Amino acid sequence: MHMTSAPHLLTEDRPEFDRLLDEALRTANERPELAALGERLNAEQLRTMAMGASAILTAAAAAEYNHFVKVREDLRDEALTASGRAGEHQDDGQDGGAGVSAIVAVLAPVLAGTAMLIFLLVGYSLKMLDPEPAFAKTMLTAGWLFGALTVAALLFAVIGLLVTAVRNSSTEVAAEETVVIPDELSRAREAWRNALLERGIMPFLRDALADPSTRPGSPVRRLPSSRMPNLGYTAPDFTSPGTSGGATRPGYSPPDFTSPDFGGPEHESE
Repeated sequence: MHMTSAPHLLTEDRPEFDRLLDEALRTANERPELAALGERLNAEQLRTMAMGASAILTAAAAAEYNHFVKVREDLRDEALTASGRAGEHQDDGQDGGAGVSAIVAVLAPVLAGTAMLIFLLVGYSLKMLDPEPAFAKTMLTAGWLFGALTVAALLFAVIGLLVTAVRNSSTEVAAEETVVIPDELSRAREAWRNALLERGIMPFLRDALADPSTRPGSPVRRLPSSRMPNLGYTAPDFTSPGTSGGATRPGYSPPDFTSPDFGGPEHESE
């Protein structure tokens, strides 16, 4: 038995199947072939049956779905490649300046603040001595100078962060505005939706309503053979036990028994 994999929807496409099914049931009153909805089966019962037969229904539009998935994957690969190249060029132009700015913004306040604490601590300690050393005022002056540098470095770091945030936000908005769905992908998606609705969902709903033997909870019905896609496999060829199928039965012959009077050559009369 030769078998290929039957088509199954990807996780991201399952909601689209649910939307199409809900749309078909919601607009059933606009379709004459679904006029029997509500007599034996209501919309929720039909939806449950269709969800149970989702693999059969989606197989009816397998060709269109495979094309849609291929187009989508190709476009994603192209977008990832283009994005990677743009990122490389942007990094090449900004890595040097951005790296130096980041180092300065981080280290300058830390170093200046550390120097301020050291000089002020030493300067005030010297002022407590008697007599006061001459360079105590120099240490205090240097400490306050480094304090001013610390404040300036903090302001520089804050301004740099704000500029970076504004630049990134403007880039993100521009990228979102330029995102459009290509025509090829839209056509492939619409072709799959139409095929799934007209060759899968609608025939299933119509046949379920037309078959008087269909009841809620009954086994899932298969589409008629004229609408069933070729899934690539054939059933094994079984034959009944009574069918010879061209084979010959083994021959049988009973054993050759002789009467008790026969005793063999050694008992022949003299």
